[in-house]
Amino acid sequence: MGSVKAKAADRRARVEEIRRKEQARERRNRIITITACTVILAGLVGGGVWLVNSADDGDGSSKAAAGSVSGEKSWSGLTQNHVDKTVDYPMSPPAGGDHNPVWQNCNGDVYDKPVTNENAVHSLEHGAVWVTYTDKATDADVKTLSARVSKTPYSLMSPYTDQASPITLTAWGHQLNVTKADDPRVATFFDTYVQGKQTPEPGAPCTGGKAS
Repeated sequence: MGSVKAKAADRRARVEEIRRKEQARERRNRIITITACTVILAGLVGGGVWLVNSADDGDGSSKAAAGSVSGEKSWSGLTQNHVDKTVDYPMSPPAGGDHNPVWQNCNGDVYDKPVTNENAVHSLEHGAVWVTYTDKATDADVKTLSARVSKTPYSLMSPYTDQASPITLTAWGHQLNVTKADDPRVATFFDTYVQGKQTPEPGAPCTGGKAS
C-alpha cells in the first residue's frame, strides 16, 4: 500500500514539475520574443537590419519518442486535428489521430460502459493512459486494473469489444496487449507513458471534459 501511495505521489509530483516547466518555457519564450523585437528595432533605427533566429525549444521535445515497452506497438506522425465527426482509426483501440474537441475525463476515471473513441483520443493527447478490456478479461483482473486507474491521475478505463487482447493499454502513439493484470509490463507502461515524453500536450487538463 505504501509503495502504491509513493508511486502516486511521485506521479503527481512529476505532473506538477511538467506544468512548472511549461510555465517557465512560456515565460522564457516571451522574454526571447521581446528581446528579439528590441534588437530588430534598434538595428532599424541605427540603419542596420539584424536577423534574429530564435528556436522554440518546446515544439519538438513534446513529441519526442518515449522509451519502448517490450511487445508494444507504436505509431508516429499521428494527426491532431479537432473534428466533429466519427474518425476511422487504423488501430483498435485508437492510439492517436484526429479527435473530438472535448476530451474524456481521465483523472483516474473508471467507466463501466464504452466511451467514444474520439473523446478518449483527446485524453491521450493530454498524456493519459487508456486501459480497455473485453469480456474475456477476468473479474479479478478488471478489479485490479480499476484500482490502479482510480489511483492514477491522467488515466482512464473502459470496456472495449473490438480489440485483439483481453486487456489493452494505450497511450498516444503506443499500445500494449496483455492477457493478465499482473503482467509486469502493465506497471512499466504506466510509468513510461502517464504524462510521458510522447505526450503532445503535457500538463493539459484531464478534468472538465466529457464525464460519461
